[in-house]
Amino acid sequence: MRVLVASAVALAAALAPTPAFAAPTTVVVQGLNNPRGLAFGPDGALYVAEAGKGGNGPCFPGPEGGESCFGTTGALARIKNGTLTRVVTGLPSLAAPDGSGAIGPSDVSFLGLGLLTTGLGANPDLRAQLPAAGQKLGSLFTFVPGPVTPAPTLKRVADISAYEKAHNPDGGEIDSNPQSVVPGPGGLAVTDAGGNSLLGVSASGAIKTLAVFPERDGFQAVPTGVAYYQGAYYVAQLTGFPFPKGAARIYRVVPGHQPQIVAQGLTNLIDVAIAPNGTLYALEIAHEGLLSPVPSGRLLKIRPGQSPVTIAGGLVLPGGLALHEGYAYISDCGVCAGGGQIVRVPL
Repeated sequence: MRVLVASAVALAAALAPTPAFAAPTTVVVQGLNNPRGLAFGPDGALYVAEAGKGGNGPCFPGPEGGESCFGTTGALARIKNGTLTRVVTGLPSLAAPDGSGAIGPSDVSFLGLGLLTTGLGANPDLRAQLPAAGQKLGSLFTFVPGPVTPAPTLKRVADISAYEKAHNPDGGEIDSNPQSVVPGPGGLAVTDAGGNSLLGVSASGAIKTLAVFPERDGFQAVPTGVAYYQGAYYVAQLTGFPFPKGAARIYRVVPGHQPQIVAQGLTNLIDVAIAPNGTLYALEIAHEGLLSPVPSGRLLKIRPGQSPVTIAGGLVLPGGLALHEGYAYISDCGVCAGGGQIVRVPL
């Protein structure tokens, strides 16, 4: 199951990214192209994965209808002291002809080195029909964070989509869309939203299945965000078509054990983060469901045994979440070409 839907993409492209928030917010930077996952690096800068805005082609049927065209407009952006610099450019991107709803760079994280995932949203065989740059889709890369001169280079350490093609952990349609990446004990964990799996990646690039999230009640799980806390991974679930309201969950995954539900009754989760005190924060891309007339996202605080508390509402199809020094940083209008922004919300 793919993460984006054409109806929501078309709506977001028409919206100005000036939502009414439930908490005081600060716009950190504007003018981003489909911003998704974000994280603070060891150099104190905020890094953002920009999925780009596609290009002139070749073009293919989009994952949820319409047309999706290839280009090399994806980027890794670095924000330091209010200044935005795209430190890596020319990355692969698939998007609608107007540049909205792109699939490309999807998340960034750090374990000394920087970590960057690229999505795909299709059968891995699609890459054979793309120019050479398209082979970077569906993969996990490392880079050296820091000064922008010389620009950091990416090194592919794992082909996530090739693993889906070879192993198909959930046994369903072969479809791969790597999303979030997070460090954990002994390596990294990556969610494959298309493959409905959580995958472990070792320092050598070896991949193994940590968990599978099966179809239930007629829709696919679509794992999106992942966070790590005290021996376990926490995985957010989008839920596939028809994107039912209240059906999303957050799972706790201890490698070697079955996933356990730690939060439910949520809607279309796109990311999750955990504060040092163990408080969960969940980002809904559309809290009334992606098929609602005006999808509006929100950030929730979740504590055991308590109802979720809305920290910020009125978000325009947000794409990623990071916590830093008492604030949440959110990539807002995460399916907008040129209209994406990063906002900061006090926790």
